[in-house]
Amino acid sequence: MQSSLEQDIILTAENFTKNFSDKGNFNFSVDSLRNVDDILEELRDFELDDDILDSVSSMAGCYIFEVARRNYGGKYYWVQERDQPVLVTGEPEFSISIFAFEKVRSRIQNGKEDEIPYYFDGYIQAIEKGKETGYCATIV
Repeated sequence: MQSSLEQDIILTAENFTKNFSDKGNFNFSVDSLRNVDDILEELRDFELDDDILDSVSSMAGCYIFEVARRNYGGKYYWVQERDQPVLVTGEPEFSISIFAFEKVRSRIQNGKEDEIPYYFDGYIQAIEKGKETGYCATIV
């Protein structure tokens, strides 16, 4: 049975795919994250207030979370101190965590240095290492 947090993230991710269908094929594949990154790069041209930045970070972050969960598994947890969800993959054998909302915000604010496909490659590499060694990490 899905938690309400998981249901909310899935619904938001699916809405993202509908709202941005004109910007690419959002099929929850790892390759589709390039399209997410392109959208975030476009947003750098606009002055976004905190509310809009939070909304975009949430929507795009939920999509990134669902790409991760659908391809690599994991469970969502709410982190009160950060006021956002985290996806933890691999428990109990290993533990790889991502905070997608923070990464989306950083991508919009900092540009290419926080590129989403590069970030996600780090997540995949950490999962592979975790499967081999029991590695635990938070990908930032």
